[in-house]
This record gives sequence, structure tokens and C-alpha cells, in this order.
Amino acid sequence: MRTDELDGILTFLRAAERLKTVTRNGWTSTGERESVAEHTWRLCLMAMLLYGNDPGIGLARLLRMCLIHDLGEAIHGDVPAPVQQAGAGKARQERADLVELMAPLPPALRQEILELWDEYEAAMSPEAKLAKGLDKLETILQHTQGRNPADFDYAFNLDYGQRFTGADPVLAALRTRLDEETARRAQSRGPGR
Repeated sequence: MRTDELDGILTFLRAAERLKTVTRNGWTSTGERESVAEHTWRLCLMAMLLYGNDPGIGLARLLRMCLIHDLGEAIHGDVPAPVQQAGAGKARQERADLVELMAPLPPALRQEILELWDEYEAAMSPEAKLAKGLDKLETILQHTQGRNPADFDYAFNLDYGQRFTGADPVLAALRTRLDEETARRAQSRGPGR
């Protein structure tokens, strides 16, 4: 690898570090706002644990998609699902932000990441469909264990991401368990419960 390519990768990694401080609409079990990086870490862990031995799934491809799916949020942050509006251009903005973030990278790496992101966003492959479903389920999992504010809308999660979690039997089984926990939390309505 050439020196200028290494310098570009370092510049990109420094910019991507923002994801450690960009917060999401979720809270940890200790009451801290969850960062995009924390969400991505557990999403990758879920992919490895649930699909690491599945011969029909390219784990490396699945993990790559999980790693890059929210990279664009380093520029303009996360837009919580409950406030997203249909057709508002969230995906278009995230893609533009991703392109901006990747500018220092060598062209081949930019192309690879952008192709993976497009595949993920369109849910065009088995790995992309799983990444989409796992992304939704990791969010719901965090909401079931976070110390959320008293007015947290648990009911939203009962419909959230349904179209991405129903077809795969592992995702569907996990979804059933998380929906049960979500319903219990919605009934208790207390922070941290």
C-alpha cells in the first residue's frame, strides 16, 4: 500500500471516530445514550453468533455490511426511526454523507464500501436482508434492556422493522422473544424496567 493511501485511510478512520460520540435514540442499561459505534459493535456480534456457521451465508460479507451500514451518520448523525418521514430522503442523505466521509480513501475501497452500502440499503442479497433484520432487532434489544425515559414509546417497536425480520426463521424466533419483552416493558412503563 502506498503512503498516500495509508494517509487517506488514517484520515477516514479519524473522521469515522465520530461514531463513538454520535448518539442514537436508545439508552444503555446504565442510563447513558447509546452511540452509533456501540450499536454497530453489537450488531456485528449478533451476526457472528447467529450466522457464523450458516453455510448459506457469507459471514464476511454480512459483517462488512453491518460495519458500514451507519457510517454516513458520522456527518449528520442518526435520525431516530419514530421521527423519520416516508420519502424524506434519509437514505439519500446517509449515502451522500457516506460518500463525503469516504473521500480520503483509495478509489477501490470507496467503491467496495459504496457497493456494500447500496446492497444493504436495497436488501438485494441474503446477507443484506439479514443485516437489515439484525439492525432492527439490535435496536429493539437495546430498547428492552436500556434504562429508558418514562415516556419511551415501546409500542413503536412492536411494528418496527417487521418486514425485515419475518422471513428468516432465526430472526423471526428472536423477534418473538423481543416482542414479548417489549410488551412487558410497555406495560410497566417505568424507566429502567
